[in-house]
Amino acid sequence: MKQLTLLLTSSPCLEGHADVNPAHGFAERLLRVVPRPAHGLYIASSPDDIAMTEYAAISMKETLAEAGLNFLSYNLLHSGTALQAETLVQEADFIILGGGHVPTQNTFFLRIGLREMLAQWEGTVMGISAGSMNCAANVYAMPELEGETLNPFYHRFMPGLGLTDIQIIPHFQILRHGVLDGKRILEDIGLRDSIGHRFYALPDGSYILKQGTREELFGPAWVLADGKLSVANHEGESLLLNE
Repeated sequence: MKQLTLLLTSSPCLEGHADVNPAHGFAERLLRVVPRPAHGLYIASSPDDIAMTEYAAISMKETLAEAGLNFLSYNLLHSGTALQAETLVQEADFIILGGGHVPTQNTFFLRIGLREMLAQWEGTVMGISAGSMNCAANVYAMPELEGETLNPFYHRFMPGLGLTDIQIIPHFQILRHGVLDGKRILEDIGLRDSIGHRFYALPDGSYILKQGTREELFGPAWVLADGKLSVANHEGESLLLNE
């Protein structure tokens, strides 16, 4: 695979705020690795919900513009443009993988052959929530919708884009206290699923930057591994994960 830059975010913005989070140097690093002006491509999480995709894509474009990132072009990849997927990817130098339902987005990525396209592509990929989760070689799709923890056919692990080996759990500031199907999301789902695995739990505002083989974590984060929760990184710190 040719070298690309990867930004794994829970969300580039804090909850309740439309601006890019200024903490942990995210905006500065983003502007450093993305050409300006950029040829952008927003890839849907719910490809059949074109109206929602358009709204999310334009909102993110406006947010990034406020941070100083302008675009020469900005295209959307969803079910309506899927036949042009290869051309849209080739024309982009900055790809945004939207947030949403992990398995739905994963299925769309598989259908259009995105993993194979990115294997021959250079540029910057920014994942948001589900988009970040689907960047992993082996995706951990933590149940998030009612009934998924009870569904024997729900797959919690699935092949992803193979851009990193890191498996993340986003929005940890919310999920760590959440309940789904009568189960505690952290204790009864995440920690149990972490047996034999290592998940990095990121709150909104924290992120992982990968350049070449170097992977570095910025901002507070936790690790779920072998059934235990521990602090991986503190506020104002960075942690080198791989080089």
